[in-house]
Amino acid sequence: MIRTAIGQDSHRFDASGSGKPLVLAGVVFDGEDALEANSDGDVILHAVTRAITGITTVDVIGPRTKEFLAEGITDSRVYLAEGLKDLQGTIIHLSVSIECRRPRITPMIPKMRQSLASLLHTDKSNIGITATSGEGLTEVGKGNGISVFAVLTVDC
Repeated sequence: MIRTAIGQDSHRFDASGSGKPLVLAGVVFDGEDALEANSDGDVILHAVTRAITGITTVDVIGPRTKEFLAEGITDSRVYLAEGLKDLQGTIIHLSVSIECRRPRITPMIPKMRQSLASLLHTDKSNIGITATSGEGLTEVGKGNGISVFAVLTVDC
């Protein structure tokens, strides 16, 4: 059986000057403002984890994340790994659509695809990433944050 699910996440940029790095798909973007979050704010991994929840019906972001945060775990790769524990089958394809005015995503796509392939135990040819600036039409498009949709297809 083939199953497909959509996950979404968005965060605004951290105006507090926390000194945290910006992390997207497990990749650090040096010199960029971090996202506001209790975790590392990796909106891509959060969206992918939510897409996994759409297939497994086991909610990780929410109840389990609160437990992780209480333990001092803020790395979104841990949340993703937790979601993968319940995923049965083979990942056929992951499509990630990013909306942000900043940072520039295109130069980092190869690193992000490789990181996602490694984290998801699949080949990078199964992962597509696209990005748009949003043309200033939304708060994200005006440069106030990042929004991500992830569509995951799994052969169960």
